[in-house]
Amino acid sequence: MAVPKRKMSRSNTRHRRSNWKAEAVATTACPQCQAQTQPHRACPSCGTYGGRHYDAAERTAHQD
Repeated sequence: MAVPKRKMSRSNTRHRRSNWKAEAVATTACPQCQAQTQPHRACPSCGTYGGRHYDAAERTAHQD
């Protein structure tokens, strides 16, 4: 396993990490209710995905 021989300076570390940026979550419009949802997920407002209705998506709290 490769091990660094010398300590990397703060400047070099920060320069290397300058491209570590967070990206905004992609959203699409739900075809049923037009609410903004994440792609490939059931709509949290109406609970549909791919023309099917899922009741589990409408629950907001974890139920035991």
